[in-house]
Amino acid sequence: MHLCLFEDNLVANFHPLVYFRPVYALRCGMLTLQQKILAHVPSAHVALHARAYLKNYLGELHPDSSVNEIAADRCLFMNGRLLADSDVAKQVTTKGDEDRVFVNGDIPVAAWVSGNRLEYLKRKMAEGTFGIGDFDGLPRREIGARLVQYPWDLLSANAQEIFSDIMITTKRSKQKIQGKIHPGAHLINRKGIFVGKRSSIKPGAVLDAEHGPIYIGDDVHVYANAVIEGPAFIGSGSIVKIGAKIYGKTSIGEFCKVGGEIEGSILHAHANKQHDGFLGHSYICPWVNLGADTNNSDLKNNYSSVRVSINGELVDSGQLFVGMFMGDHSKSGINSMFDTGTVVGVSCNIYGAGIPPKFVPSFSWGGSERLVEYRLSKSMEVARKVMERRNVRFTPAYESAFRAVFALTVGERERSGVH
Repeated sequence: MHLCLFEDNLVANFHPLVYFRPVYALRCGMLTLQQKILAHVPSAHVALHARAYLKNYLGELHPDSSVNEIAADRCLFMNGRLLADSDVAKQVTTKGDEDRVFVNGDIPVAAWVSGNRLEYLKRKMAEGTFGIGDFDGLPRREIGARLVQYPWDLLSANAQEIFSDIMITTKRSKQKIQGKIHPGAHLINRKGIFVGKRSSIKPGAVLDAEHGPIYIGDDVHVYANAVIEGPAFIGSGSIVKIGAKIYGKTSIGEFCKVGGEIEGSILHAHANKQHDGFLGHSYICPWVNLGADTNNSDLKNNYSSVRVSINGELVDSGQLFVGMFMGDHSKSGINSMFDTGTVVGVSCNIYGAGIPPKFVPSFSWGGSERLVEYRLSKSMEVARKVMERRNVRFTPAYESAFRAVFALTVGERERSGVH
């Protein structure tokens, strides 16, 4: 079977989280959306569709997959915004003989395509003009499926996806506790706790799985007196610091350092929130560093639903709890404060007294009083240093993507008066 994961026209709703990755590379639960799909379609030959400027970088990350190219005479396309489950996967992977598109309302979820239509899609993909309208005219079949539409949908689904992903990743595991549990550590509802190889749970730490499972990956260090409440996921190579308070519905990806208080949030990977301060109902991208005593609001004082800036317009999330969304390589200084529903773009440096605007355009430097443009050369220099400290190369393909994102976000800065 040949499978192509595609981005549709709603990808812009997920800025700034997707400037450096396709929408299907976003995390929800333990896994990315891409990993969930491939877990349910494990034997497929995979092609990836993404915006043109990401092609070379994506090719470096996935050398076994083709990017914006399909080498097949029949292919199953799946929407990268899909929160895949076994039921949906079973319905769409049943081949049959005819081409068809599975839809949720007017949104294509998946499609079988062959012949002239597939050749047409291949050309469109190579040209960078592929869109969901290219499935028009195929026989339609309505299907119940969950697709994320906005960033807060990832947070709303996170708890249930932790449950689902643990079922996927542990079904062949015979031993739940593989790391070291030091004397004096407390495990509540031990049967719902998974601790990976070479991980260490220090004295005084509490893992409380009474209200949901806790999955701790390999090489994780949970320091003394830290508390983790399930459902929660701690990715491999991460550190949970002394006295940390990790509340339920939280996913902390690989190679993160976390401390203070975190609730209902997703730290994608390679992100630092090491010190005291509150992070709630937020999505934090890689290479972010939150300074000591950084706090964000995730609830309005009047208990009304939170509005968030999406593509230059305020969108009502319909959610009571929404924190902030922070793009790759952004940083906050000590004692920084962020308002409810704040969006901070990529490669920003936020500091100083007061609360910065609820929308901070990418490549901004400053705070509540003034924002100026963060020069591309300087931002790349810092990004290179940060990544090399974690033994991650700042490759030419990544640099090309970095430059493309800077150019793509010029309009953000102009509209916000950032020069």
